[in-house]
Amino acid sequence: MEFIRQFIDIFLHLDKHLFDIVQQYGTLTYLILFLIVFTETGLVIMPLLPGDSLLFAAGAIAANEGTGLNVWLIIVILIVAALLGDNVNYFVGKRFGGEIKKRERILFLKREYLEKTEAFYEKHGGSTVIMARFIPIVRTVAPFVAGAGSMNYSKYIVFCIIGALLWVPALTLLGFFFGNMDIVKKNFELVIFGIIGLSVLPMVFGYLRSRFAKPKPTAA
Repeated sequence: MEFIRQFIDIFLHLDKHLFDIVQQYGTLTYLILFLIVFTETGLVIMPLLPGDSLLFAAGAIAANEGTGLNVWLIIVILIVAALLGDNVNYFVGKRFGGEIKKRERILFLKREYLEKTEAFYEKHGGSTVIMARFIPIVRTVAPFVAGAGSMNYSKYIVFCIIGALLWVPALTLLGFFFGNMDIVKKNFELVIFGIIGLSVLPMVFGYLRSRFAKPKPTAA
């Protein structure tokens, strides 16, 4: 229980904890940020790390001149981290996806999830990779499924790069320009919940649409 409480505290007060890291480790903070983003995007078993909120908090910390962090360097480093993580995840999926298809489940990955995600990829194409980048948990699982499924690498990597170039700068610069406003700093927990809420909206709408969609009439 203590670990869970600590995790929630770090998650909700990421700006304060990140500031403490900068004060303690200085420029090594760049490496720490790199490792967190790489782990979240590259290890399919680590989908609960704070991706969106970390980018926002990193941008907010960089806006504080006293930290010595450069927001543009953060953006470049985290784009590289996201791309490397996705590629590792893709090729792990390519290597082990077949094993999941032979079984019902490996860890939290069920064959049913893999088959549904593959069908989603086939329906919506490469834009799925871009959309998944902005959705927590999904952005961790999506590269694995892309590798395990039928999406070839040359197609995948193009949309993967586009997604990283949109995701990292958007949230980091959002934090850079607005993260140090008094109203944001005093209500950082609410901002984090807001970011999470906006991120999962596509999943909620997709679920509701599939749940309540009327079945198509079959041909006589």
